[in-house]
Amino acid sequence: MKLPLFPLQTVFFPGEQVPLHIFEERYKDLIRDCRKEAATFGIPVYINDSIAYGTEVQLVEVVNTYESGAMDVVCVARQVFKVITFENEMTGKSYAGGIVEFLDNVKDGDEKQKRIVLDKIKELYQLMDVPFGPLNEDLFNSFTLAHKMGLSFEQEYQLLQLPRESERLNFIKSHLTGTILVLKEVERTKELIDMNGHFRNFDPLDFKDFKVN
Repeated sequence: MKLPLFPLQTVFFPGEQVPLHIFEERYKDLIRDCRKEAATFGIPVYINDSIAYGTEVQLVEVVNTYESGAMDVVCVARQVFKVITFENEMTGKSYAGGIVEFLDNVKDGDEKQKRIVLDKIKELYQLMDVPFGPLNEDLFNSFTLAHKMGLSFEQEYQLLQLPRESERLNFIKSHLTGTILVLKEVERTKELIDMNGHFRNFDPLDFKDFKVN
């Protein structure tokens, strides 16, 4: 399938809202075309000086339009794709485009996996003393809180490329397990430092039992 493409150094996951500030002339043209034709466009992830994977998005609303013609828009992310070809200008257009291949989203995650990941996310938030708001567990999937569990940009990009929900949940579980271990070790170190900063009681040793080697 051929899509208009708007490369960005950001990862967007299916289902999330995508706020964008549009100021380049060619991407103003893109948004105008999307409004007129109800078309979607793709946001390939620009990483390591290249693009390979990204997410199709659909324009939902133009929130603000400025005197300069710049716009604040809200889109919703839909499907993950792999970039097959890229052209800096689509035929007859000022913006980039290319042929993409959509990845199948295999929804093979089970309830046990989901429960383990949710429990670990809650544990992570508790360790960081961050409120964990209400969450509809029936609608939860691997993408729901992907931006809110401490993944690096590179890890988010890895997650985006995994086609199976079971793989994504295992990836997240592994990350959370490691992060929680590090945070617990930091907490233990803080407690030791705090304890060493105060007077401590030591039991006197019975010197008569000492032997010198």
